[in-house]
Amino acid sequence: MMHAHSWWQTGVIYQVYPRSFLDSNRDGIGDLPGIISKLDYLRWLGVDAIWLSPIYPSPMADFGYDISNYTAIHPLFGTLEDLDSLLHQAHQRNLKLILDFVPNHTSDEHPWFQQARESRTNEKLPGTSTNRAGSTTCTCSM
Repeated sequence: MMHAHSWWQTGVIYQVYPRSFLDSNRDGIGDLPGIISKLDYLRWLGVDAIWLSPIYPSPMADFGYDISNYTAIHPLFGTLEDLDSLLHQAHQRNLKLILDFVPNHTSDEHPWFQQARESRTNEKLPGTSTNRAGSTTCTCSM
């Protein structure tokens, strides 16, 4: 008996690092509109899904993997409207879009850490602790 595979088991997944993919506005940094402009080409290559590296706001100390806001788009890459357009355009081409979500790379500029620094016993943040050196650590499970 043959079992059907899920799309991610047999599909071609292409990872895009937006910063260096395609710069649509000539500021030297790749962006969401640049990715949109290449969707037909990616589909032609046989890509089934695009895995998008982090595009969230970040101080860029770790090239976008130090996320300071999980609900917005870094202005370097575009806007939420650009992301909506990317998703819509991808779906029109039968492409799936996977956003790289990395909660274990939260920036020290994120409100979670800013609030944790207010006191060693911050009631707002159960599951965080500050070690003797003053570093804040998330001990919660996600």
